[in-house]
Amino acid sequence: MSITVAEVINIAHLARLGIDEADIAAYAKDLSGILDLVEQMNAAAVTDVEPMAHPLDQIQRLREDIVIETDQHEWFQTQAPQVEAGLYLVPKVIE
Repeated sequence: MSITVAEVINIAHLARLGIDEADIAAYAKDLSGILDLVEQMNAAAVTDVEPMAHPLDQIQRLREDIVIETDQHEWFQTQAPQVEAGLYLVPKVIE
């Protein structure tokens, strides 16, 4: 697919972009190249390709989901300046 200079000017107007007159031809060529690449990618036969999350066939090592810290909630509450019903009270900062 080829993009014309007039189409580049129209696209720039719609996007509210200022493009120098000298650069319009280069933009048309670059955009045409991008659209040609997209057409090539759309033409690729991918019906038998299985989707994958990662290009490498590796297994992610995960740690076991075990608790490694003790519950210190009550101790933190004793250190707080103001606490009510298990919640920390702070000054109002938004009017």
